[in-house]
Amino acid sequence: MKIGIFTETYEPYISGVTTSIKMLKESLEKMGNTVYIVTVNLKSYHFYYDKKNRIIYIPGVKTKIYDARLTGIYSRRAFKIIKSWNLDIIHSQTEFGIGYFSRIISKKLNIPVVHTYHTLYEDYVYYVTHNHFNNFGKKIVKKFTKYFCEKKCNELIVPTDKIKELFINKYHIKKEINVIPTGIDTEKFKLNFKSRIELEKLRKKYKLSKKDFIIGSVGRIATEKSFDKLIKSTQNLIKENKNIKLILVGDGPELENLKKLAKELKIEKNIIFTGKVTYDLMPIYYNLLNINVSFSRTETQGLTIIEALATGKPVLCINDNSFKKMIINGYNGYLFKDEKEYRLLVKKLIDNPKLYQTLSHNAIESTKEYRKEAFGKKVLEVYKKAIRNSKK
Repeated sequence: MKIGIFTETYEPYISGVTTSIKMLKESLEKMGNTVYIVTVNLKSYHFYYDKKNRIIYIPGVKTKIYDARLTGIYSRRAFKIIKSWNLDIIHSQTEFGIGYFSRIISKKLNIPVVHTYHTLYEDYVYYVTHNHFNNFGKKIVKKFTKYFCEKKCNELIVPTDKIKELFINKYHIKKEINVIPTGIDTEKFKLNFKSRIELEKLRKKYKLSKKDFIIGSVGRIATEKSFDKLIKSTQNLIKENKNIKLILVGDGPELENLKKLAKELKIEKNIIFTGKVTYDLMPIYYNLLNINVSFSRTETQGLTIIEALATGKPVLCINDNSFKKMIINGYNGYLFKDEKEYRLLVKKLIDNPKLYQTLSHNAIESTKEYRKEAFGKKVLEVYKKAIRNSKK
């Protein structure tokens, strides 16, 4: 099958969506399919076609949201190339410029479209409105999402039941919704001889001892990820136990504010901010941690949680529907209701090495269903369904 993936987020940009698309591409190609990518050129304002890797880069204008760029809804040069691909299916991963372009291609060339919804845009409205007219902005986002996800695709994919329930109960989307969690390459997160050496280098770099209990969180350092709550909730743990270290892995607009917060709370010596980390190094950073924690309530899935589990790290998450399928209380981690319960759970894991080891073993076992091969097979079935129904 010839598959065209249309996305505004792709390498070198680092995000959960990029990881999802990369895993999907690798899995589909392993099954004998040919995958083409249409994306935004993040390096320059020029059109570029990487024929060898089958990637079209369309120029776009910078937005004020991270490194993202927004393209127009049509490119004549891209259309000519895409037409020569003779695609069987289009898979759009965005609702904006590139996403609309995929719909134009679909209509002109009579190719069915599958769409994956990745982002709860209501939680990101403030980046555009700057907290002015937020409610009005959310209403627009709701209408836009309903129109794009219900009317403009043959099949719809969401990563969790949380999004499916939101679409049914709040957005009143009536079309069938396929729930397919993003897959990961679980083998990459296992330690080998080479990665153990790199792990020791990181320990020396950050001056970590074997007595340290390392709490970590991975992701874009932004307001919606609630890293400030994680820091505030961990301060008492650090003051009680100087061997507790907190590592925040990633970069983003809130980085400097969080550094200031750490100084204000007088715990900056026990908090490490790594800055941007390339994806190939992420398995080593996960293995550096003892536990992974998330206070975020804005996840559509939380790919970093699955990645942490794949390294055998128990995970503590705020009790949000995004995490309920991944985290089983007392099996591979815990869902906590508030800051007090979070601190009690951290102490419990420090004081009970046997419990920690059991959770660690179960963490790896719990990621089997998230392997990229299973992910690719499920998505491929949706492609086939879209093609069958479009012929009808």
